[in-house]
Amino acid sequence: MNLSGIISIAGRPGLFKVVAQGKNNVIVESLGDGKRFPAYSSDRISALDDISVYTYDQDRPLREILRAIYDKENGQETISQKESDAKLIEYILEIVPNYDQERVYVSDIKKIFQWYNLLFKSGQLKLKEEVIESEAKEVASSDNDDIESVKAVKSKKKAVVTEK
Repeated sequence: MNLSGIISIAGRPGLFKVVAQGKNNVIVESLGDGKRFPAYSSDRISALDDISVYTYDQDRPLREILRAIYDKENGQETISQKESDAKLIEYILEIVPNYDQERVYVSDIKKIFQWYNLLFKSGQLKLKEEVIESEAKEVASSDNDDIESVKAVKSKKKAVVTEK
């Protein structure tokens, strides 16, 4: 599960993917509707890779929490963030039994489930193994001539890199 390049912008609903960088801004694309717009340095931007959840032991990265939800749901969508607070707390206790209940608010828990479902709907929750399998299937379904030409190009690239 790769969360690099996925950000949250305070004051804007949803999650965004960083598409390009300018001098004073970054161009982001909404994972919900695909619209692009600039995000400036004055915006409060949080990278999902940098977010973690407080626990009594040590903080757990959001990536691990999302992976636990993914495993529990067998790669499917999870409960809605609009469920009752008690139901959301019960669910998060199954995933992270030692989360710090004084420092992690219900609004934070709702955001985790909202983000998970957004990432699921946009196809960003694929695990590395699934991506590799799908690429292998694509290569296997192509002609053998194509496979040989890909191997030849890769070997030429390796030769060029080692000569420098």
